[in-house]
Amino acid sequence: MRTRRLVFGGTAAGLTAVAILLGGALRGSPSARSAPVLSPPPASETTVAQVAKLQAELRANVDDVNALDALGLAYQQRARETGDPTYYTKSDEVLSRALRLAPRDLLATSGLGSLALSRHRFRVALALGRRAHTISPTTARNYGVIGDALVELGRYRAGFQAFDTMARLRPDVSSYSRVAHARVLIGDVRGAFSAWRLALEASLGQGETEAWTRVQISKTAFSVGRLGPALAQAQAALRAFPGYAPAYDALAWAEYGRGRLHAAIAAEQAAVDRIPLPQYVSVLGDLQRTAGLTADARRQYALIGVIQRLLVANGVDTDLETALFDVDHGIRPRASLALARRAQRERPSIDGDDVLAWALERTGHCREALGYSQRALRLGTRDALKLFHRGAIEQCLGHRTAARSWYRRALALNPRFSVLWAPVARRELR
Repeated sequence: MRTRRLVFGGTAAGLTAVAILLGGALRGSPSARSAPVLSPPPASETTVAQVAKLQAELRANVDDVNALDALGLAYQQRARETGDPTYYTKSDEVLSRALRLAPRDLLATSGLGSLALSRHRFRVALALGRRAHTISPTTARNYGVIGDALVELGRYRAGFQAFDTMARLRPDVSSYSRVAHARVLIGDVRGAFSAWRLALEASLGQGETEAWTRVQISKTAFSVGRLGPALAQAQAALRAFPGYAPAYDALAWAEYGRGRLHAAIAAEQAAVDRIPLPQYVSVLGDLQRTAGLTADARRQYALIGVIQRLLVANGVDTDLETALFDVDHGIRPRASLALARRAQRERPSIDGDDVLAWALERTGHCREALGYSQRALRLGTRDALKLFHRGAIEQCLGHRTAARSWYRRALALNPRFSVLWAPVARRELR
């Protein structure tokens, strides 16, 4: 089967061949696996001017479907550039209008699918991706929407098959990045780096697209403790696209990994100053708390609540991310567990399973937690945070030897995998 050659194969050399609008929101580590893999950004620095031009065209002709399509996609670009989720609502309104005027409009249909992914509405995204596929079975991006949604719904084999088809139809940065993501999920980190190298070759010289690709490579490298490459790729991303917020976030993790706490705080502050995404704010708060800057950390944590409310008001499902943040920080444990259960039902992926397992452990439901932790690790994903969670669950069950084994595995993979929990793992082993 071709899927095995592309996704499961040991090398991407046979291929002739994703910005996360919300990133890995609120995760305690910078894993690229924590949120859906969306397409990398277009190589454009003129989104504001483009939006103004399209708005003027629509004032002259309110039923211009092509202009509506372009404006809807430009609004999604603005959401990514600014972190302002009100652009999601604007995009939804414009693309929905285009679809009412032209029910088989491919761009509007696939654009709404991408928007649903950004809002973490994965069942909606899957339906829209399939509708777009019906309109145009040979359009590669439709398979990206379908595959992203399937993966976030825990339907990995079908999702990987969609990525495989996408790569065959259009081997480019978007398809290479999805192959890399799939290989990370199944624990094939070497194969993931092979796919990332192809993505980088395809993105060189494209400014933001190159920077996005380098950030993903940096995060993948950090996730397995390769701190030198993680730092180098984050720095290269900033050279490719100066001021790029995701690159400052990747730089912060690389600096933290090297034990440079204050350099990490400065880099994460730079990310927050540019785009106050919740995952950046959360990490900044954790770093500040670790440095003893408790008042500053409290301000960051309070800001997260404001951002979450704005996201929800604009149609973003933040249940999983909110549950994880609250569990990590001891906020309303029983309510957090209920939220984690609901989130896992809507997002039955290994991340949904892991967050629910963690919420169960933190509230003393350790036997039930074990089953979900086993599910979270079923693909063989090399994720130190998931390994740590498993160790805590084993410890909760009184399995001290097993707990120590899982803690060792987490630290062996990445000694600085989490600002909050890596120190706990080291303390437990001592």
